Amino acid sequence: MGLSNAWDVATTSLATNAGLTSIVSRNISNAQNTAGYVSTKVANLVTGSNGAATIASISDLANATLFNSMLSSTSANASAQALSTGVTQLQQTVSDATTTSDSSTAAQSPSTLLQSLSTALQTYSSSPGSASAASAVLTAAQSLASGLNSASATVASVRETADQDMVNSVSTVNSLLAQFQDVNNRIVKGTATGSDISNALDQRNTILQSLSQQIGITTTTGSNGSMSIYTDSGATLFDVSPRSVTMTPTTTYTASTTGAAVYVDGVPVTGANAVMPIQSGALAGYANLRDNVAPQYQAQLDSIAGGLVNAFAETNSSTGAQAPGLFTYAGATGVPGSSRVSGLAGEIEVSSAVDPSQGGSLGLIRDGGINGLGYVQNSTGASGYSAVIQGDIAALSATTAFPSAGGLSTSTSLSDYAANSASWLDGEYQTASSQATYQSTLQTQASQALSNAIGVNIDTQMSKMLDLENSYQASAKLISTINTMFGALLQAVA
Repeated sequence: MGLSNAWDVATTSLATNAGLTSIVSRNISNAQNTAGYVSTKVANLVTGSNGAATIASISDLANATLFNSMLSSTSANASAQALSTGVTQLQQTVSDATTTSDSSTAAQSPSTLLQSLSTALQTYSSSPGSASAASAVLTAAQSLASGLNSASATVASVRETADQDMVNSVSTVNSLLAQFQDVNNRIVKGTATGSDISNALDQRNTILQSLSQQIGITTTTGSNGSMSIYTDSGATLFDVSPRSVTMTPTTTYTASTTGAAVYVDGVPVTGANAVMPIQSGALAGYANLRDNVAPQYQAQLDSIAGGLVNAFAETNSSTGAQAPGLFTYAGATGVPGSSRVSGLAGEIEVSSAVDPSQGGSLGLIRDGGINGLGYVQNSTGASGYSAVIQGDIAALSATTAFPSAGGLSTSTSLSDYAANSASWLDGEYQTASSQATYQSTLQTQASQALSNAIGVNIDTQMSKMLDLENSYQASAKLISTINTMFGALLQAVA
């Protein structure tokens, strides 16, 4: 090898070494200072015409299988967390019925409050002439009505919050898709010109990771580097340009309110009429909470309220007509029977006719007549009369028909139905909580596996940096030696 060729090789090696050092420094800096997705940058080396190695291009370490697994686990975890958060709020309405570890928890579960009313009635039945026993029944009845009102309000609040979370999620999706378009265009352009697109690829993958938190996605990549995004149900989110994701917010929820669907390019992806329903991501979790879990619990609360009105109804001794007795609601003209009155749990109240603070009489609980003389059972006013009270107690444990909307048994007692409702909600809570923990663990494992495969290992990069420093010194020494040899040659020629 001639001195000139050796000089070329040495200087090229020095330049290549500088380029490799820059890449290693970039890896270390990105790992320490860059949030989001970061992959290890590697140099693709080729041998030049002079025999020296040169950097032909820079690329990312990639593992499509692990990356897609990370996206999928991120979506599943986001959906589980969204559902778990909402169900936890609903479960607070029955916490005293399903948890015995906290003795200080105030009774609020409809099941617990119904048991308290039954106990008060039993006491009153034993002493029907006792004003204090009658007052205890009134207090228990008012607490039960208030508990149902509160639980119904909680359901509405949870649904309203879920709706707003969905609106925010839709906004985030649209923002991320707009960002994705900009980065995707840079990658397409860089692919065509052969420029370094490794940082842009990281940015695009970071956006995909954020997008997967909101909605389950799959992707395909074209030969020009352009990527298309689809929901996990197949609806197109991005193909050259972003698709519009829309939703009309519903600010106030009643028991009969149906929340608006989320649309992707005009196609509904949430709700009962969804053509391509999404399966994961926070949007799916919020939609499931708002449209399925919370409404089902509301239906159970309404069924309990309806069962109370039925159980304490009064019958006209002359016509046989039934009317709400101890429990009633605004606009009531009869009793619900086996039909569901939507929102009844939020409207049920104790009749003012038995409340002394509203001008009523406690004696009507024992004697009947809340709806007038035609409904009086104890016409003599005997203090030992307990038939009405006994009938109320029997009605709470008698098998009766319930609406099917609650998803529980349609033929059971009111007491058992209320207990089954509390158990159902606690089961939903336990399932949602366990699933959230499980999916969180899976996401952590998937992210760690991806990081282990393609992420920046600081120790490895620092070791490479030391190797490059040694290589730099060798190249520099070679150049110095060649320079000395050139000098000696020139002196000899002179």
